[in-house]
Amino acid sequence: MMHLRTLLLSALLLWDLAAGASSGSDGVQLDVLHHVTNAYYLDFTPLGKLELPRILIDPEGVHVFPSTTAALRDGRFIPAEWAEEGAPSGGGGEEAESARAGFFGESRAGGPETVEVTHVGKLARRDGLPVYLDLSLTRHGVFMLLAAALLLGIFLPLAARYRAGIGRESAPRGPWQNLWETFIVFIRDEVARPNLGEEHYRRYLPYLLTAFFFILFCNLLGLVPFGATATGNITVTAVLASFTFIITQVAGTRDYWRHIFWMPGVPVALRPILTVVEFIGLFTKPFALAIRLFANMTAGHVAIVCILGLIFIFGGMSPALGYAVAPFSVAVTLGVYGLELLVALLQAYIFTILSAVFIAGALEEHHHEEETH
Repeated sequence: MMHLRTLLLSALLLWDLAAGASSGSDGVQLDVLHHVTNAYYLDFTPLGKLELPRILIDPEGVHVFPSTTAALRDGRFIPAEWAEEGAPSGGGGEEAESARAGFFGESRAGGPETVEVTHVGKLARRDGLPVYLDLSLTRHGVFMLLAAALLLGIFLPLAARYRAGIGRESAPRGPWQNLWETFIVFIRDEVARPNLGEEHYRRYLPYLLTAFFFILFCNLLGLVPFGATATGNITVTAVLASFTFIITQVAGTRDYWRHIFWMPGVPVALRPILTVVEFIGLFTKPFALAIRLFANMTAGHVAIVCILGLIFIFGGMSPALGYAVAPFSVAVTLGVYGLELLVALLQAYIFTILSAVFIAGALEEHHHEEETH
């Protein structure tokens, strides 16, 4: 599947190069970063782009539009960039209507033309009213929901089998159950149990399994054709890290908080300084979790785009050079995609094991010599 995506993107790039060479123009405009950046559409180039619904809440109520185009044609909303630049948010008038007509590619004679509105991001009210909440679905949101749906579709039937005793009172049946039990047993025996201990691991195992599989599915969906990597969005990774942070603080024992705000065994003069350091450490740990996952999942995709971009760079000098460098770019990209598959598994594991370590640190009981004496 990952090779299929690479070959598909490579074919599109070569097609664009050939189109530009034959027509003397820039060829088709490919959104090669569509699986890294977030937007209000899905990219199925060369088949087209699918705009996602827009849901906006303002003083007039809730507004639901099937697409960005529909929201703009409604007349009450404009791109937020226009509002920031002061055009054409100043109500009606010939100038505002002319700008709006130009945006839609409509001539003064009224003849509509094919328009592209997928570059539009946030929307604002034309009359200056605030938009309280933008609940519009985005590309990363779609694939995040898809990952959640896959989790439910796979593990709810598996849970029913375990409740029936298959896998507990008898051996797992079939390659499908055995496949997922391999991952489940690995997280239980190699992540949860060694870090949290026999007394606590069962309580936190559901969260660790959910985090692992959700991140894994989001990572893998970024490797399929026309897919997008939800974990390449800092907002998604920040929310995941926040869950670990909240669980860690809730699990914290009296001893845990004592070692943060007035640690024993340390000279009294140093305790205020170390308290500040420890308090900052409460937030740097989840921050590092979020940044690590976000950066690793984004970097690989950007590297692939840069390698495939060599086709355009050399093709801009000469179409022959573009075709000559294409086999090299495609071969290297296939190798990077293999590493991306490993990174997808590795980052899900790293996030899960660090979450287990942080939770275990909050549960650990310390014994000091001064207290014993």
